[in-house]
Amino acid sequence: MSKAPPAPKAETETAPVAGKSKLLIIIIGLLAVLLLGGGGAAAWYFLHASPAQASGAKKAPVDEDAGKPPVFVALDPFTVNLAPTDDGDTKYLQIAITVQIPDDKAGDNLKANMPLVRSRILLLLSSQKASDLLTEAGKAALMKAIIAELTKPFSPDASPQKIKGVFFTSFVIQ
Repeated sequence: MSKAPPAPKAETETAPVAGKSKLLIIIIGLLAVLLLGGGGAAAWYFLHASPAQASGAKKAPVDEDAGKPPVFVALDPFTVNLAPTDDGDTKYLQIAITVQIPDDKAGDNLKANMPLVRSRILLLLSSQKASDLLTEAGKAALMKAIIAELTKPFSPDASPQKIKGVFFTSFVIQ
């Protein structure tokens, strides 16, 4: 009795495995191409789009003073009597203010008109009530009011000042 060689069975068993491995390699290759292509497209989009466009936000206005250092003018401290409270009690406010302006030219204009600046701020401060100034909202409202006073022209034929911000560097109520 002669035994038949088992070689043909081995060929038939390995043939489907070889076909499956080729299909698996092709699928992996296609997935790699898709991933690399998608990653490349995403990289191109984010590198060529502005940050505002990439996040989907509207384009923000360009700040003309972006490269310039800020310009500040420190005012001498103010000490004023505040408006009397309901019970007739008198309070005092001692405050130091620094004003941010767009450039040195505006600073020179502010310094040249310092008596008007101080007068406007003194009148504004003396009309305030201590109870209003004790809260953060009251201080923020005072900042806005000071900005409104300082942006008014110093003479009838002058243009309004540009004030970028008002900062309290000292704030004491007694």
